[in-house]
Amino acid sequence: MAMAVLIAASLVAMMGGSGLVLAWEDSKVIHVGGRVLCQDCTKGYDEWVKGGSPIKGAKVSLTCMDQRHRVIFYGSDDADGAGQFNMVVNRHINGKRLDGKLCSVRLVSSPDPDCNVATDFASGRRGVKLSRPTSVYREVIKYSVGPLYYTSPMCEEPEME
Repeated sequence: MAMAVLIAASLVAMMGGSGLVLAWEDSKVIHVGGRVLCQDCTKGYDEWVKGGSPIKGAKVSLTCMDQRHRVIFYGSDDADGAGQFNMVVNRHINGKRLDGKLCSVRLVSSPDPDCNVATDFASGRRGVKLSRPTSVYREVIKYSVGPLYYTSPMCEEPEME
């Protein structure tokens, strides 16, 4: 096992991966971004799955916990005209190092009255856990999620008990 770790570390160093490790260690912030779209259930399956219009002003939240499952960060952002959001969070909060794997992004609200029911199509209602960064480059660590979807009240599934 130790030999495998040594070989992997050597390969990373030879291939220039040491810069990734330094970027990870030196970064002071993390970026979390994605898109918020409206899904129309009245369309055919292909249009419903592949289609989606951006929702300007849709609110998305980011919640990060510590090792003892206490909230150490909560923030939100509004989507722009293209439905995109981007949050920048300090990696050190109150003396604690933020672990991206203990953070989740979820839908909060939509300003569109015709498309304001959060769906779990991409886990937007429950919350998407950040797993691994999509980009690590020169002290910039970025996580991308989604797209996350809202739908119309007509498409909402009734609660069954």
